[in-house]
Amino acid sequence: MMLWNLFLGFLKVGCFSFGGAYAAIPLIREVVLSYGWMDDEKLTYMIAVSESTPGPIMVNMATYVGTSQAGFLGGLIATFAVVLPAFFIVLIITAVLSQVTNNKYVKAVLCGINPSMAGIILATGCWMMLGNLFENAFTEIDFRAVIITILLGLLYFTSGKVIKVRISPIMLIVISAILGIVGYASL
Repeated sequence: MMLWNLFLGFLKVGCFSFGGAYAAIPLIREVVLSYGWMDDEKLTYMIAVSESTPGPIMVNMATYVGTSQAGFLGGLIATFAVVLPAFFIVLIITAVLSQVTNNKYVKAVLCGINPSMAGIILATGCWMMLGNLFENAFTEIDFRAVIITILLGLLYFTSGKVIKVRISPIMLIVISAILGIVGYASL
């Protein structure tokens, strides 16, 4: 009965959680509390752990709740149930999209979406960069962040010319972490 309840509870979460994982937290809370699987305090800790571990928050939360209630099999069933609706939605969209991609109106929409997505990603990157370069609501410049940003920019844009190989994003993240430790640990 527990496995069936885990499946139904997290299938409900997977079906009705629109707006991303943070929007799904109230629904997960409702399901977990209604079945009595956890109390509010333990659920809060579980949310914090799910946010800090790699992977989608909803999947992490389903796996954690399922495992805590019914062991490995419970974790598998809860995880399967929470991703099942998204799997079918993507499957349906893929089937429909492959049939309509030759439609001139669909092509026009997709051609219009591409530059807007690039613009949104660029704007988000600029906003995050500016937010990191300034302290106290854009009133004080964080000179360490400026220096690290300049070094990373120079490294990224000149690596192809100097060493003839572009630095991978993963290596850039590792280098930025090292620069951050060196730059901010020397307070």
